[in-house]
Amino acid sequence: MRTSSRLATSTRVAFLSLLSLFMLVPLYILVINAFKDQQDILTSPFTIDLGSATTSHLADAWSNPDFSVPYGYAVTLLLVASVNVLAIGVCTPAAYVLARTPTRVFRMLLMFFVAGMFVPTQVILIPVIFVLRELDLMGTLPGLVLFMTATTVPFTLFVFVGFIRVLPRALDEAAAIDGAGVNYTLWRIIFPLMRPIVATVFILNSLSVWNDFASPQVILGPGSGVYTVTTGVYAAVGSYSADYSKVFPTLLLAVIPILVLFIVLQRHVMSGLAAGSIKG
Repeated sequence: MRTSSRLATSTRVAFLSLLSLFMLVPLYILVINAFKDQQDILTSPFTIDLGSATTSHLADAWSNPDFSVPYGYAVTLLLVASVNVLAIGVCTPAAYVLARTPTRVFRMLLMFFVAGMFVPTQVILIPVIFVLRELDLMGTLPGLVLFMTATTVPFTLFVFVGFIRVLPRALDEAAAIDGAGVNYTLWRIIFPLMRPIVATVFILNSLSVWNDFASPQVILGPGSGVYTVTTGVYAAVGSYSADYSKVFPTLLLAVIPILVLFIVLQRHVMSGLAAGSIKG
């Protein structure tokens, strides 16, 4: 039994190691080619000569007149912060009500929201354009914030409801006996216990918002003068660019912040998911 168990463990480790290596290959190619000239990229895309590596292409990408990297960072960070604040602020009380009211109507209402997770964002972009035009929000950052908040609500609500459902009702009852109202119970007692899952949702929503291209490209449009990191990269690189010494550095600058964020905070993602799985 021990031999078979060790063999199964070794097989799983080997499989996961190969899978991780396979997934890291594109990132490896992106990083090494960001420091190479066009000819070196074309002749040896998988290797790098440290003697000929240069940071000049990164400097050129940073100062590209078609795409201000600091501006793209600022707009995208503002978008990430706004969407997370709105989504968490709206979904927390909604999840509390849905979790603490186990009736058929509220279960149906939860399933209605969860169904939004299975609708691709691109499918509803055209109807959203008509709605935003009627509200005079088309081509504006607030319009994009509202739309992206709506797209993150189903996942956020689903995760929050699952977490709150397994928190003891005795917490609510004890708070009620002490004279606490519903709002006090939610924000002073329940919400602090949700910190692991809130951190998880914040990071996953941030990844989704940062990497989204279609929504800001369509809603903001090229004439608004406002662009995120992804749409800025598209403007800087172009649709048919073959200058890889321009493409790779620009792409690397676009992914560095969110990559660093995930590496630094990945333990919070794992702990939040683990807490949710244990409690659920």
